[in-house]
Amino acid sequence: MTAFRIDRRRLLAGSAILAGASALPQSGLAQSAPIRIGTLTPLTGSGGPYGPVMVKAVKAVVDEVNGAGGVLGRKIELVSEDDQTNPEAGVRAARKLIDVDKVSAILGTWASAVTTAVAPLCWESKTFLCTTSGADSITQLPHQGYLIRTQPNTTLQGRKFGEFCIADGAKRIFFVSPQTPFAKSQFDNITAAVKAAGGETASLIYDDKKPAYRTEIDEAMRFKPDGIVLGGYTPDTAVMLKDLFRAGYSGLKVAFGYSVNQKLVESVPADVVERTYTISASPAEGSKGYDRLAKLIGVTSPDPYTTQIYDHINLVLLAIAYAGDASGTAIKDALRKVSQAPGGAKIDNAIDGLKAVAAKQAVDYDGASGPCDFTDAGDIIDCKFRYEQVQGGKLTLIKIA
Repeated sequence: MTAFRIDRRRLLAGSAILAGASALPQSGLAQSAPIRIGTLTPLTGSGGPYGPVMVKAVKAVVDEVNGAGGVLGRKIELVSEDDQTNPEAGVRAARKLIDVDKVSAILGTWASAVTTAVAPLCWESKTFLCTTSGADSITQLPHQGYLIRTQPNTTLQGRKFGEFCIADGAKRIFFVSPQTPFAKSQFDNITAAVKAAGGETASLIYDDKKPAYRTEIDEAMRFKPDGIVLGGYTPDTAVMLKDLFRAGYSGLKVAFGYSVNQKLVESVPADVVERTYTISASPAEGSKGYDRLAKLIGVTSPDPYTTQIYDHINLVLLAIAYAGDASGTAIKDALRKVSQAPGGAKIDNAIDGLKAVAAKQAVDYDGASGPCDFTDAGDIIDCKFRYEQVQGGKLTLIKIA
């Protein structure tokens, strides 16, 4: 009988505790729940060479921060999805991250078409989005502040391509590209730079699923170009380069750095890609943030997209700490207060930044990709560019400017 009374008392006490817990505000219970952050990167498809190492960089930061106690006393939980470099797959993955995983932010969308498709889901759900896509149209969307990008926009990139062609002595520039969200803007800005120097341009949009482009190359050759800008991704650019070589074209060839990468260089005959130039946004090589990232993930020269997503996760975690709140809206409202606070302490990693925020110091984050200062529309304000050329089967740095 005594044992029964003791068990009954324990049962009643336990019921009281449960009842009390159910009466607690949800915000109070949430303080011990993990903060979920999503990555949506191209683990497969045209962007496949970049996505896995991008996720590795985010995971390394999350592990480091969790090892130091997390943010707001809560662990960070990383949920990674593959957008397959495909808008439809990207939307499905984003839906899961938003509706099922309840992430506060999505980091690292790479292809402009994927970002364009995913962005409305983010601002409608008040999920913060950080992207490495460059199409001008992305920050012209009505995203209500729920988006930043660390990649320079196409206006800036197109001008750099045009100016480079002119500086190399080319005056008749032909632009070939699949239909992408940035193709028109890229060509328009190449044209502006080339025509300002007395040159001429023409362009052609092609089907990136074709096995050969000889017809397109014949059309380009009728323009008599002394410079060709390749606006595609790695698979179609490899085919385009082969057909240019077969056509006997020997003029200037310029491509995006994400397209003519070491994987492409090693996959085609040496003569096909030799002397091709690439232009891409440059990481902040030699900076403390860049060196720290390289050591953290064990990669000697992190690519631009890996440095950018590393900055994404650091900025988002600092914004959460500053706001004292892990919601997408809190991140939106606080991010510029840790990325570009006037007179703030120069910070290049989340660990040091979290200490500064806890000490009520102003923070100005400059990371592995460079200064992370953003316009009201979400564009990166400044960026250096990396110019490389294929020489002897390897990409060789020409300059960073």
